[in-house]
Amino acid sequence: MSRKALFFDIDGTLLSEVTRLVPDSAKRALETARACGHLVFINTGRSRSELGEIRPLLGELVDGWLCGCGTYVEMDGKELYHRPMPEAQSLHVRKAIEAANMDGILEGKDGCYVGSPDSRFPEGRRIRKALAWAIKSFNWNESCGEAEKFCVMADEESDRAGFFRSLGLDIDIIDRGNGFYECVPAGHSKATGIDVVLDAFGLELKDAYVFGDSTNDISMFEHVPNAILMGKHDRELEPFASFTTKTVEQDGIWYAMEKLGLLKP
Repeated sequence: MSRKALFFDIDGTLLSEVTRLVPDSAKRALETARACGHLVFINTGRSRSELGEIRPLLGELVDGWLCGCGTYVEMDGKELYHRPMPEAQSLHVRKAIEAANMDGILEGKDGCYVGSPDSRFPEGRRIRKALAWAIKSFNWNESCGEAEKFCVMADEESDRAGFFRSLGLDIDIIDRGNGFYECVPAGHSKATGIDVVLDAFGLELKDAYVFGDSTNDISMFEHVPNAILMGKHDRELEPFASFTTKTVEQDGIWYAMEKLGLLKP
């Protein structure tokens, strides 16, 4: 088989949301694919600074990292693409979050930023705990580092409609459900990150394979003809899937790659 470029989501695709581990079968699959000459990339909504526990698990098994829904691309430790939000846009977003009585987290290459150390939202508290090592500021009115994207949380006390109107056309919004939204600068997605890699290696879309399970994978499922859907997944992805595999815990990555001939030279 000619060289292919493989792009993997993390949570629910490579990383089990039950065990919080990457199955040994998935690790063997990535290693075997690279030995066959294929390129292996992580393609995640996480920013680079949010990869803390992932890099030790996968660092030696991949060729590069596509982070922040296409806003940052790294290959062999070298930056291929980086698009941070302008400071004026970041400031506008921070003010809008507070005005709408919402909570949010700005996600950047070098750190994440929140407006206060606590949150009335359970998900906000969970994120602060889970990313304690990545959060650089608990008061973004005084200081906030560079960010590529952001996530927000809303409830019945929030003016979410007013907030989304205030963003204008410069931000694309991904509804992750339960009042949680992933927000990315317009023109950027997991699909655009893939194009950066394909252009760098002179490959075509038919040479790409994507693996995912959730709504923030829709852009790459719509964009790439070879779209592998995990056994446990969001239904919105089903119309775009070319192959449905087993769950992470059922060795779904190995199963799909073997069936699709990606583990043979």
